Amino acid sequence: MNAAIHPLPYANRRARPGEAPEVRDFLARAEKAAKVAERFADQVDREARFPHEAFQAIREQKLLGMLIPTTLGGENARTSDCADVCAILGAACGSTGMIFAMHQVKVACLIRHDRENGWLKAFLRDAVSEQYLLASSTTEGNRGADIRSSDAAIKLDRARVRLDRDASCISYGAQADAIVTVARRADAASSSDQVLVVFRRSDYTLEPTRSWDTLGMRGTCSSGYLLRAEGHADQVLGEPYERIHNQSMVPHAHILWSSTWQGVASAAYRRARAFVRQASRTSGGKMPPGVQHLTQARMHLETLRNAIQGGLATFDRHAQEPGGLTSMNAQLSLNFLKVNASELATQTVMEAMRAGGLSAYRNDSEFAMGRFLRDILSSPIMIHNDRVLANSEAAVLMSEPPLHVAF
Repeated sequence: MNAAIHPLPYANRRARPGEAPEVRDFLARAEKAAKVAERFADQVDREARFPHEAFQAIREQKLLGMLIPTTLGGENARTSDCADVCAILGAACGSTGMIFAMHQVKVACLIRHDRENGWLKAFLRDAVSEQYLLASSTTEGNRGADIRSSDAAIKLDRARVRLDRDASCISYGAQADAIVTVARRADAASSSDQVLVVFRRSDYTLEPTRSWDTLGMRGTCSSGYLLRAEGHADQVLGEPYERIHNQSMVPHAHILWSSTWQGVASAAYRRARAFVRQASRTSGGKMPPGVQHLTQARMHLETLRNAIQGGLATFDRHAQEPGGLTSMNAQLSLNFLKVNASELATQTVMEAMRAGGLSAYRNDSEFAMGRFLRDILSSPIMIHNDRVLANSEAAVLMSEPPLHVAF
């Protein structure tokens, strides 16, 4: 992977006070893992299998615990650091980037809402030392992507907690070391009165119920399962899921997903540019007809990158304030980021394909765009843009847009 055409970076690379400079060396480590991911990306897509090789490399680079505080053995990485890594991995293999992003969203929820939970702190230490991969179970039964509503309720019996859940989708569930799931607080609780629960691999069983044969993002292996789990009561986070959802789940998801899509779009742009350069050389310097589409792709890509940087700026402004990320303007900004990023990334890849013409359309070409296109088409559909916008309608009516343009 060529650092000179790196898809980002977003993060300030200077070390924080008291940190050694090498602690911030996330880009170089991500690029090493990305080389492995890229080598197997077509095979992962073709066979719809988990990217084992990529995640072995990611574990070797100690990236799975990067967000976890140094007091628990991690590296206290910033969200922008993580966004960089998602983009680098996404450019190499969309499924690898998306799995990494989903994992880090769960990590962010745990580290920001642990409330001095001793069991959780021990779990996070193990997550660093053993490089655990965390899966997410938020969708259930026929509810689709309605994350803020649960059917299954936790059962508390003294110091033990049990959960039986019909999970319509657990991405890479069979390959994960732990599952972080939402559930109703109790049998008598409303569907929106939810908690977040962490289960180690030894705590649960998975019975497959739905397969995963999709157009793109095939390596995420997002099959459905009956989840049956039992653990200690301390594995239930004390903070209501509503707050976790607004303060951590949604902001991190929309930033890290968008960064992954930016990586996929960057890879498509680079491939289209390589085609245009080759076509120009073989025609004596005459520009091929597709060059105007390459320019359009670059324009969309720059707009996408700026949108993500704006989302990170919004996150940084509000993340340290109590309840800051639950403000209407912050929520709207990050919801709109998800929608805009998915649309811009899709437009970038489409323009890149048109720039490459038939060479991009062919699956047997060195300039093939099929995997990029199929992966990026998931971005407005998995967590559907229509749902995100519908959930934003009340806030749009009640809030005033900011008039200033400077951060």
